[in-house]
Amino acid sequence: MLLIRADGGAPAATLPASRLPSLTGLRWVAAMLVFGYHAGTMRIVGDPDAKAVVDGLFTLGLSGVQFFFILSGFVLVWSARDGERRRDFWRRRLAKIYPNHVVTWAAALLVMWWFADPVVPRAALENLFLVQAWDPTPGYFYSINSVSWSLSCELFFYLCLPLVLPALRRAPAGLLWAVVVAVPLLIVALWPGQLLVPKESTWWFTQIFPLVRSTEFWLGVAAAELLRRGRWRGPALPLASVIFVATWVVAGQWIRAELWAAILSAAYVLVIAAAADADVRGRRSPWRHPRLVWLGEVSFAFYLVHVLVMVTVLRAAGYLGVGLPGWWGPLVVLGFLAVNLVLAGLMHRWVETPMMRRLAPRRRPAPAGPPTAVVPAGSSAAVVLAGPPTAAADPGDSARPAARGDSTARPRSVATPSPRPAAGEVPAGRPVEYAHRRDPA
Repeated sequence: MLLIRADGGAPAATLPASRLPSLTGLRWVAAMLVFGYHAGTMRIVGDPDAKAVVDGLFTLGLSGVQFFFILSGFVLVWSARDGERRRDFWRRRLAKIYPNHVVTWAAALLVMWWFADPVVPRAALENLFLVQAWDPTPGYFYSINSVSWSLSCELFFYLCLPLVLPALRRAPAGLLWAVVVAVPLLIVALWPGQLLVPKESTWWFTQIFPLVRSTEFWLGVAAAELLRRGRWRGPALPLASVIFVATWVVAGQWIRAELWAAILSAAYVLVIAAAADADVRGRRSPWRHPRLVWLGEVSFAFYLVHVLVMVTVLRAAGYLGVGLPGWWGPLVVLGFLAVNLVLAGLMHRWVETPMMRRLAPRRRPAPAGPPTAVVPAGSSAAVVLAGPPTAAADPGDSARPAARGDSTARPRSVATPSPRPAAGEVPAGRPVEYAHRRDPA
């Protein structure tokens, strides 16, 4: 592999194979948004001043799930290999999510048995097989381990993507841009749309229903395909990060609640695409720091355990829904963060990783082909010419920087298609290979 300059200059450097560690780091940001939101809604912090700070910071924390959905669509399209068998894709995704899910499902049932809570068999089975998000019955979609409703949505997304992917690869860039623009508008339209469902099901319809939540997934899908072709036009990572933070601050204070999800979806897709672009081009990215990457790797396990642990401990101590006085509240929140992180690390190490290796199918080597390159329109930036890639690691794997102690380690380059295909034309060359050891999706 050789890195050359688009302006015809001498080779600048040699880059290792491509990775997207910044997207793994961003996963931890999304997990922390959800954690902060749940810490607030459980009223752990009783001191009014401290509680006001928590509420102000994490009012919009529930949108961390939206962040996950967009990121999932982006990563899965970026990592998808043309010609991969659908059953291999589905098997790989099940191997990623089911082991952790089964462990936390069983743990939640054990907790319910300890507290002598009644278990509804239908709800337990729906949760086990991850179909609970399709059931609008109040309480059923939050049954057993409540946060697993999002896995029910993800399972639907995973089922659909391989069926749509061939058409996605042929779709003109204009259609992909139409999806990127239309999704936030569609999210706004859901507010009057919820009047079409019974009042007791409005929360399920807007927040849980997989068909509705899939709009965010397809937003990430369209953005990834545009970036993959070199047709994405968005701000660079520094500006995208500023937009992300500013939107978070402004939306919670001055924007009407019905517009929150739409505005945040736009901010999220901008920072996700910008972070991926920074990794591909070898530009600086704060989200690529090794500690953030590790936190992102364990974020899936963290997400699955955090509510179960907090509710169980608070309930056993008699403080569920009752704020702890003084500094005890913030200290307990930090304690929960540490405990959940330890448990997530253990589950990632002893459940998620070994079961992925055991259950996921091996990646087949990509067919050899001519080298390809990405040259951004009007840019004199460096581009990569690469030969046929070696067999990539499982896309259920995520990234680490090349140098463990280097927070700005450059990502490895891969063969990418031409950035200027004709309208409706499939670009020549192979798709970008996503060579992470674990998947940020």
